[in-house]
Order: sequence, then C-alpha cells, then structure tokens
Amino acid sequence: MRVKTPIPQAKGIDNTLTLIKEGFHFIPSRRNELESDMFETRLLGQKAICMAGEEAAAMFYDNEYFKREGAAPKPLKQTLLGEGGIHGRDGEDHHQLKRMFLSMMTPERLEDMKRIAVEEFDKKVTEWERKDAVILLREMEEIMGRAGMRWAGLPVKESEAKERAAELSQMVDSFGGSLSRYQDGKHARQSHEKWLEKIIKDIRSGKYNPPANTAAYIVANHREPNGKLLDLHTAAVELNNSYRPLVATAYFIVFGALAMYEHPETVGKLREDKDDYSHMFSQEIRRYYPFAPAMAAKAKKNFTWNGYKFKKDQLVVLDLFGTNRHPDNWIDADQFIPERFANWSGSPFAFVPQGGGDHYMGHRCAGEWMTVMVMQAFFRYMTHNLSYHVPEQNLAYDMRRMPTMPQSGFVISDVRKLRSFPDNILLHRETLTAVKA
Repeated sequence: MRVKTPIPQAKGIDNTLTLIKEGFHFIPSRRNELESDMFETRLLGQKAICMAGEEAAAMFYDNEYFKREGAAPKPLKQTLLGEGGIHGRDGEDHHQLKRMFLSMMTPERLEDMKRIAVEEFDKKVTEWERKDAVILLREMEEIMGRAGMRWAGLPVKESEAKERAAELSQMVDSFGGSLSRYQDGKHARQSHEKWLEKIIKDIRSGKYNPPANTAAYIVANHREPNGKLLDLHTAAVELNNSYRPLVATAYFIVFGALAMYEHPETVGKLREDKDDYSHMFSQEIRRYYPFAPAMAAKAKKNFTWNGYKFKKDQLVVLDLFGTNRHPDNWIDADQFIPERFANWSGSPFAFVPQGGGDHYMGHRCAGEWMTVMVMQAFFRYMTHNLSYHVPEQNLAYDMRRMPTMPQSGFVISDVRKLRSFPDNILLHRETLTAVKA
C-alpha cells in the first residue's frame, strides 16, 4: 500500500456528483493521479478519506475503529439496503442479527438454494427454446428472484412472482445515481416491504406456517436482546436482506457468460471441472468484473493511522473494485486468470467482492457462500446442458454505470437444451472451506 504523507487532497470543492458521473473510475483514477492509496476529498458535503488495498480493508473492517451506523447515504437505504437493517448496525446489535442470518446458511439450506435455483433455471431454458432470442440479464434476474423467494419460504403466487422478482431487480439496479432508477428502486422497496410485512404478520398470528428452517420463519420469530420481536418494518427489511442479494448474482452469471464467450478455452475447463475449476472461475468472475465500487463507514473515535488523524464520525470510503485488483496482492490484476484461485489461501481483506474480514463477527456478507455455490452450479449447467448462439451485439460495459453490465444485457439466441440437467450439477457438494476461499 503506497501512502503519501501528508495525505494528498483530490481536486474539487465536493466530489459527490463527480463520483456519480465517473462511477468505478473515481477512486482508482485519483489514486493513480495522486500516487497514493489514501487521499482526502469531500463527499455529501463532508470531509472524507478514500482508500484501497489489503491494509486499508483490514483497518476499514476493524470494528474498534469504524462503524456503519449513519455511513450509508439515505437514498441507498431507501432502495438497495433498506432502513434499520443489519447494514447500519454495530456492536452487539450487529452480532445478534449476523447470527440470525448465519443460522439460515447451514450446509443443507445452501444445497436447497442451489437445487431450487437450478430448477428455476431449467424451467426458463424450456421457455427460451421457443423464443428467437432472450436477454440473459433480464432472465437471470427473474430466475434469481423466483429462486430466492422460494428458498426464503415465501408464499408467492405464480400470478405475482414475475412482479415481485422485478421489484428485487429494481432495488439492485437503483444505487448508481440515476434519478429514475432511484425512484423505481424506492417504489419497488416500499411495495415489496409492504408485502413482506403482511406475510410476517400472518406467520406471527399462525395464519401461515413456513418450515422452521426458512428465512421467513427465522426472521418473523427472531427476538432482539431485550426479548422483543423485531418491529414489523425491520423484520421486513431483514427478510428482504436474506434473499435480495441473490438477485445481484444475476450480474455475475452474465459476466460469466461474457467470460466464456471472450475466453472460449474456459468452456472445456468448466465442462471437465478438474480440480474444482468452476470454483476458481466463479471467484475470478467476482474479482475481475465490477459490481459494487465502494463501501462507506464512519470513524468511531479520534485516532491516527498512516500519519493521518481521523476524526470521530469522519466518512471513510473503501475502494472495493480497486482492492480486488490491487497490484500488492494480485499478479497481472487486469487479466482474467481463474487459475490464480487454485489452492488460494489469501487474505480476506485482499479479496472483498462482498465485504471483507470474518463472516461471523465482521461485515462480510453471510450470503457469499450461497452466491458462489449458485454460480458454480449455473456455469456447470450452461456448459453441460445448453447450446446457444451469441449474436453480434454491444458487449461493452460502462464503468461509469453502477451497477454495470454488458450494454446489450448479453443476448443469446437459438437456445437448445441438450439433456435434462445431470445429478452431478446438484450433487457436486462444495465444502464450506472451499466456498469461503
């Protein structure tokens, strides 16, 4: 990690609009320009420190020095994250909720998610065979939404499944600064939370009885340290948080399809899956391709680090994308090389696509294991069971857009199912140790 002393300042009175305009480029370009992995700027009208790299991530995720309460911008809470949920909690409040989420991620329930997701995928492929072409991103968003709601134990009527899945997609697509996308995401969250609140009421009253190992049952019956049930709004936010992140996996699947198209040698390797190649491929997708550009926190107290005096409540922004490509930890970081993850035992602060540090006590996403397992299963399905054509289209992705994706959404045509999906796609059981890597 290169740090200049004194910490340099980025040009501009307030760079909020510049960050929105430049997207993923904002922090990396200033790190290069200022020749420092730490720099000072102003965001949202307040002084902020932006930083990147393993050491920066380790500090950022140290709960002794940083907190999440009040760090996320309100528009982000109104759309993607929800208000009052785990993303803005600290200390024992955070630990209690984290334990609730981890209780959903047993090996059996992770296998359930993989099975449900592949079933939904397989049903969609049957539909695709009757169409000239489909936009893979839109289809994957619906697949993931349907699968997530089924896994969570929600009573989704077929007549409303597509609409509810679309609401989840709008939440995920809302965080990049576009006013129209923000408004769509906000309305989608309000509608979805109202629906979830009714379901939670029905569970608590005994009108609806989902299985006890489902997210719906666990969240509806979770009690805070004071012994009280979660208030209805917070329960709806957390129930949403149990499965909504799976919809973001649609972007990784589409980038995986793009990687297979641009690196055709990976197709045979995925089909053979020697040495768990699908795991290496999935991890490299999450490292190489952009999804979340950065994460915010606030200083819990005054302290000095790397010669800089942090003030209590100062805003700090970690460059997730830049950390995943930091040259201190990644050789040929700007190249797509799945084999770099063979027997990888690197730092949980050098690889931070869904947060850094410990899953159990820190702010690393509890759903990360699920994301990787579903990705592996889908890539195996695509290479064993599908035949499709990739027509000419615009596959470039705009790094100014958050989240970004191939501009065409990745269109495929002439889809054919080669066979019913084989057992090895579902019975290929990754160990949690492998998934954590």
